[in-house]
Amino acid sequence: MITNVFNGFCMALADSVPGVSGGTIAFILGFYEDLLESVNNITTGNKEKFKESIIFLAKLFIGWVVGMTLSVLFLSSMFEKNIYFLSSLFMGLTAASIIYIIKSEFKVIDKKNKYLLFSILGIVIVVLISALRGKLMPSGNMELSNLNFLEYIYIFFTGMIAISAMVLPGISGSTLLLIFGVYIPVINALNQLLRFDFSVFTGLLIFSLGILCGFVVSVRIIRHAFRKHRSKMIYLIVGLTIGSLFAIVQGPTTLVVPKAAVSLSTFSPFGFIVGVALLLLLELFKNYSIKKISENDTDV
Repeated sequence: MITNVFNGFCMALADSVPGVSGGTIAFILGFYEDLLESVNNITTGNKEKFKESIIFLAKLFIGWVVGMTLSVLFLSSMFEKNIYFLSSLFMGLTAASIIYIIKSEFKVIDKKNKYLLFSILGIVIVVLISALRGKLMPSGNMELSNLNFLEYIYIFFTGMIAISAMVLPGISGSTLLLIFGVYIPVINALNQLLRFDFSVFTGLLIFSLGILCGFVVSVRIIRHAFRKHRSKMIYLIVGLTIGSLFAIVQGPTTLVVPKAAVSLSTFSPFGFIVGVALLLLLELFKNYSIKKISENDTDV
């Protein structure tokens, strides 16, 4: 019970910040395959495993809600004052996750030079979306309490795309929201809602519907892709994650009052180290959990 709630909590912390996806955290903590199978069991109506899957996902969800709530309350107040420190921390998380994914999958994936094209594709996708953000969202920064019809459509589809990334190890959904210029407005809107300001409710509802639609569709696609083309998917994930570093560097430009992108003068080495350390702590927790489970099985 406690382990699954903690896993959900860690996923929420990852999903709430640009850099590492909740899927990556699930991958690192060793329950990613269980997550995909549980969601698939529910959406396909697998009666034999339906109850078991519901219980597993419910525990994750409890931890996720707690983690997301705490993150929103903390992050919304931190962004304006500490954007460069946080951006550097996200970069540390992302860089460490790239190394982890390569290390954990190197022995099992097919090592073919032509698969590098998938990594290059991943990098190009993220960089292009980042570069075209202003054209994709002409109105620039938005407020969810004051949206027009086109902006409602826009946030619906960004919600669909973002949740697909949150499920997929590699680029985080928050990074995609950052790329599309929606991340900080959503964080601020969630903070407003938690303080009982319901002017943002409609905007968040449309965004949530996009997330729900994207979640159901993406899990089936990603599950199938991992089963049939695991090596290609790993190469693509590495490329997407590398590309997300560029998006994080551009993050300060998406603030309500835009700031300059991260540069050598504003980069925080300490923040970067903290980001790396956080990922290392997660790996240590995973190894500790595996050891405990092994010891319990031996005792039985």
